[in-house]
Amino acid sequence: MSLLDIIFGVISLVAIASAISVVNQRDIFRAALFLVVSFLAVAALFVLLNAEFLAVVQVLVYVGAVSILIIFAIMLTSNVQTGSTSHGFSPLILILVAALTALIVSTAISTDWNTWDSKGFEVSPGGTEEDLSNTEQGIKNVFSNTTVVISTLIMTRFVLPMEVVSVVLLAAVIGALALVRDTEVES
Repeated sequence: MSLLDIIFGVISLVAIASAISVVNQRDIFRAALFLVVSFLAVAALFVLLNAEFLAVVQVLVYVGAVSILIIFAIMLTSNVQTGSTSHGFSPLILILVAALTALIVSTAISTDWNTWDSKGFEVSPGGTEEDLSNTEQGIKNVFSNTTVVISTLIMTRFVLPMEVVSVVLLAAVIGALALVRDTEVES
């Protein structure tokens, strides 16, 4: 077992424990803080998978924006300390979760995953350009620095879809503000 496996196990346990704590906490503010820890653990898992771009997006969007928004919403609500009444675990829900987990595990085990090895590619970081085919060189270039590849694609090939998404999000924010303003004027 390598050091990377141990680090992965620890971060995974932190992510799972904090996610369970989000659900089990009676104090909603503490639940939100455990949600932040869970988001950070997922970002750390992205770093271990060499997906630095996704890790940064995870920290900026979820840890930064979404968590702060949730905490602000909690602070604006009344009676934060008492929380809501617990309904406990229903046996039907436990059976449903167990069946869904068994289905996911059996699907993951029985699936014939397409890996680079099954396609006949040997992608090694130490290979020279003469030894690598065009496909293998492309794979090596993409996985050597994913942030540069993704940002180049976003700013060149996919700039129009990104701008459309930003306009749609801006329209949603303006619509939400208009709805809130109308309800404040009525009350």
